[in-house]
Amino acid sequence: MQATPTQHFYAGIDWSWQHHAVCVVDDDGDRVEEAMVSHSRPGLNKITALLHRHGVTRVGIERGDGPVVEHLIRDGFEVVVISARQVKSLRTRYGSAGNKDDRFDAFVLADALRTDAGRWAVVRPDSNETIALRMLVRSRHDLISHRIAVTNQLLAVLQHNFPGAIGLFYLLDSPISLAFLRRFPSEAKAAWLGELRMAHWLKANGYCGRQTARDLIEHLRNAATGRVTGPAAEASELIVISLVDLLTELRHQQDHLEARIKEALLAHPDGPIFQSLPRAGSVRAATLLAEIGDCRARFPDPASLAAAAGVAPSTRQSGKHLNVAYRRGCNKNLRAALLDWAQDTPRANAWARDTYDRARARGCRHPHAARILAQGWTRILWRCWHDHLPYNPDQHGRLNTLQQEAA
Repeated sequence: MQATPTQHFYAGIDWSWQHHAVCVVDDDGDRVEEAMVSHSRPGLNKITALLHRHGVTRVGIERGDGPVVEHLIRDGFEVVVISARQVKSLRTRYGSAGNKDDRFDAFVLADALRTDAGRWAVVRPDSNETIALRMLVRSRHDLISHRIAVTNQLLAVLQHNFPGAIGLFYLLDSPISLAFLRRFPSEAKAAWLGELRMAHWLKANGYCGRQTARDLIEHLRNAATGRVTGPAAEASELIVISLVDLLTELRHQQDHLEARIKEALLAHPDGPIFQSLPRAGSVRAATLLAEIGDCRARFPDPASLAAAAGVAPSTRQSGKHLNVAYRRGCNKNLRAALLDWAQDTPRANAWARDTYDRARARGCRHPHAARILAQGWTRILWRCWHDHLPYNPDQHGRLNTLQQEAA
């Protein structure tokens, strides 16, 4: 069936990492063609050939990234995102059961595009530089999660076998703590230490903390005794050294990624905008830039950015009932990045301190007050971002007013 000048066709793709269901419908909502293709280069080429054959220009899909989306955009199609949650609700249009089926979901996507074309967001791709920065930032986040998991595993081993090593230094996975555990992985080996030997070891390893050798020795002697001896103690030593080596490598890889992130941020055209924000630094600035992106059309106003970040409340009204609630449907990575930065800005910005303190005075708990502050920052951040200008405190009216009142 070929497209005519007066006829339009709409397509939906229910994708997965194994296969993709494709459905094309006409102006009347009738299925024109359906197909199941594998997740492979020939399969993706088959999808685009099918769409071109019917003159399809827009395609509905459940997520806005991934190889399928990239392939469609590269071949000139407009990709429209209809989230899985919306698809779940749309299924009830065609029956009350709401059963999940890949072919049926592809039809739902295509038909929703036919009936409500203006309601869905078209994917606006970011530049390659932004995509690369996002990959680096998210890989660093995953690496930190792995490091925390291994640290907790090491803590569990030490709680049973070497309690004295816990709390000896500020962080269990700090370089000085890892160096100590590599040299003294058990109570038996740590028993060799006296105050003078501890002082020599601290000096040789460049320890610059506030604890004295006497304090550290007292901590070891006053700690509870481990529960293992003999072969079990030897096994414990091996486990501790293995985990210490793993943590050391994870820290090394994290440092390497952070260096690459700083390099990519400096080379990015929007880098100076995000680095100019108070308390943003390099990693925070890179994370904000990576999650917001560089496509200005994606967020046409500050409200859309605040909603996407989940810092604007969700309002539901029915009759006399009005409910303002926490927004759950959002970009979780963007919300985490924005809140991490915003809640630290009161330390460096008088307007941020005043906004946060007033929210707390109204009875808001810290998470709520942080979201209020983050929503305020989105208006400033959006303006700087859209105007391609760094943040200038001298042009921040409310900040200047507060500084004048304080003076």
